[in-house]
Amino acid sequence: MADLRVNFAGVEFENPIVTASGTYGFGREYGEYLDLNDIGGICVKGLTLAPRQGNKNPRIVETAAGMLNSVGLQNPGVDAFIETELPWLRQFRTKVIANVCGNTVEDYVQMTEKLVAAGVDILEINISCPNVKEGGLAFGVSCDGAESVTKAVKRVSGSIPVMVKLSPNVTDIVSIAKTARDAGADALSLINTLLGMRINYETMRPMLANNMGGLSGPAVLPVAIRMVYQVAANVDLPILGMGGVSTGMDVAEMMIAGADLVALGTACFVDPLAPVTAKYELDTYLDRKKISRVTDLTGRVELNK
Repeated sequence: MADLRVNFAGVEFENPIVTASGTYGFGREYGEYLDLNDIGGICVKGLTLAPRQGNKNPRIVETAAGMLNSVGLQNPGVDAFIETELPWLRQFRTKVIANVCGNTVEDYVQMTEKLVAAGVDILEINISCPNVKEGGLAFGVSCDGAESVTKAVKRVSGSIPVMVKLSPNVTDIVSIAKTARDAGADALSLINTLLGMRINYETMRPMLANNMGGLSGPAVLPVAIRMVYQVAANVDLPILGMGGVSTGMDVAEMMIAGADLVALGTACFVDPLAPVTAKYELDTYLDRKKISRVTDLTGRVELNK
């Protein structure tokens, strides 16, 4: 058995397998099928200041090798999470990563203050949210937006690590990553979903009620691997890699590209046991390769000459 422990931005994970935000709820439903202690960390559903009902249906559409979603951050609000869900999660050893969403910089600051006081393990700052003061553009598509949110959050985050979640819907993800680093980010997570669209050719209308949504699943894995590699090669921060990861071999590939932790998301809809299965597949791979510590995988890629 290899040593699967990972120190990520000062937080000790028992193994590098994490669940991606928005795909695992708060862990309750999946806890009926597996022992949540077997997962290194749970990144909870995206949280907002006030409860949100999300977008109208249909808001999930299956695609070839993946799915489109436009759920719209349905959640009970940060206060309900702190009061009800966080105490329940704390009965497990798995680390709790809070996904923070906001429409203004002030939203992010208030959310951070509440979650720091509640004592989560890591803050994942979702900068793919629209900036209502700047015409609705997402914070994460510009260096200025990424900088403003990261700096504001770091001022009130105390000792809780701040991980900035990067959007792939940009021209140069490395520039955004460098900006987040320079603004004080302790870690990065990537990638968020790719913007996509499907149209019903019979009705000639979009399949999603919101017209467009985020593409996830195995189809996006090569894009995610490429972006993780590029960011890891240029920015010296811990990385939580995600995007199309389904198996232990995908986890290994993502780590070889430069990730320190790896999240499974859409795969959990197909198989609730996917994170645990991936952990054992990864462990078997490490034994076969005679690699004694999983951290030795990170950044091992050797480019072809």
